[in-house]
Amino acid sequence: MNKLNIYLLIFGTTALLATTSCTDLDENVYSSITENTYNYVPGDATKAVGAIYANLRGMYTPGNRTQEISSDEIIMPANMVGGWDDGGVYRRMHLHQWNSEQTLILDLWKNQYTGVLLANQVLQQLEGNVMPFAPNESEKRLKAEARALRAYHYWIIMDNWDNAPLTTAATNELPENSNRQEMFEFVISELKEIINDLPADKTNDTYGRFTQWAAHALLANVYLNAQVYIGTPMWEQCIEECNAVLNSGKYELDADYRTPFAAHNENSLENILVIPYDAVYGHGFEYYRDALHKANKDTYNLEATPSGTGSYKGVPQFIDTYDPDDARLDATWLSGPQMQANGEPCIGFTDLSNKPLVFENKIPNGIQVGEGGGLRWLKYEIEQGARAWLNNDFVIFRLAQVYMMKAESLLRTGKYDEAAQLVTTVRTRAFKDHPEKAKVAGAQLQGASSYKYGTVSNYVLAPQNVNLPEQFGRFYDELGWEFAGEFMRRRDMIRFGTYTKVQWLSHEGSNDYRTVFPIPQRALDSNNKLVQNPNYVQ
Repeated sequence: MNKLNIYLLIFGTTALLATTSCTDLDENVYSSITENTYNYVPGDATKAVGAIYANLRGMYTPGNRTQEISSDEIIMPANMVGGWDDGGVYRRMHLHQWNSEQTLILDLWKNQYTGVLLANQVLQQLEGNVMPFAPNESEKRLKAEARALRAYHYWIIMDNWDNAPLTTAATNELPENSNRQEMFEFVISELKEIINDLPADKTNDTYGRFTQWAAHALLANVYLNAQVYIGTPMWEQCIEECNAVLNSGKYELDADYRTPFAAHNENSLENILVIPYDAVYGHGFEYYRDALHKANKDTYNLEATPSGTGSYKGVPQFIDTYDPDDARLDATWLSGPQMQANGEPCIGFTDLSNKPLVFENKIPNGIQVGEGGGLRWLKYEIEQGARAWLNNDFVIFRLAQVYMMKAESLLRTGKYDEAAQLVTTVRTRAFKDHPEKAKVAGAQLQGASSYKYGTVSNYVLAPQNVNLPEQFGRFYDELGWEFAGEFMRRRDMIRFGTYTKVQWLSHEGSNDYRTVFPIPQRALDSNNKLVQNPNYVQ
């Protein structure tokens, strides 16, 4: 498929530059073209909605790291020699010591509300008949896409902050806090109202855009976490939304676990909604810069140099939960001796100065690590000769997630064997060489997690005597193995009750109020109607 055509469609946003309103009345004007003087032409409506999609490229920013590095899966420690502590910004996420000044939390907040404000602005224009529609444009579809995107952003907001503004109008009036119940009801009602106006097809035209099936997947995610959000479980509703996707016949699991994350993953059979990136036309995806060691530039003949010794590292306690025969281990984590493309060994430059670079599943603690310590998150394929920006499209929803959401809902409603069948389906491709290990029984999924919780000092584990999660611990592990590095772990941990209760590396546990983040101080300073989330003093 021609990804350039996708970008011309989704990210051809020149017209939107004239549609974005500004609240600074004393601004300097550098162009005579304003919102009131721009002459919209047929096709601009699609470009305007495309700008909301374009904002999704900011999802892969430092802000989204909060979903992984505050969890028991991935850490970004400083290097023992040379530091790169960055003022403790990543260390505080690991220790659960963030406050309202945390820049990563601010980045996440800004990206979500930029998406909300763009959607509000575009919807106001579409509903006000400001833009003429081209013959090939569907007014219903474009409005539905804008509302679906806004609902998606509000799901992320609801999930991360609880009490936060809920606004649906393009206005200069400062909003007040809304609670999770209000946001939950809004997201559900919005999606149900517009879902039939979204396309049901899976074509080049719908790639990277909201379809009915992406909306069903979003609804399933919201229902899956309903007990966290509003205190009421909604497992049957989650199953219903999952069935809509599964019964559509539009998607199937890829035969190879790596395919959804390949450099050219637009051909994946299971990806339901992605954020399209492109090395030339759609910049933003460069996760390898923080995952690889700078010596790995020669491994892949990269155009850009990774950052120092690299930072994204798997928590050894998490890595140790994998079955060694699970193909997802090597497909997700880079380990062992690192070699240049010419076959020569990569060489270290700090504590491994002039020595071969070897990535080992060993980390002394959660604060500092040597340049060879920790396996590197490398789930998305890195092409030989890759440019500074990657071609891989970032996966938001894929079919394996739908299978597992349904499986969890079945488990929690007592249908253990039916759930096990779905989990086995997902596991099968991970154990092609050991098919006897793919099958899992309902009784197994009810067992304890294999995660060895406790704190680590100088590579030595001080075990924490807990049995969390007490129910469905094996299923909890399955989620970790299938979705590592897909920005789900924080949410899964909260749902299973481990996020603030268990210990890993230098994380000693935290208070339950940290299951939501503080409203950024800059937002509070700019809007005196907002109230900080409980227990955050700053």
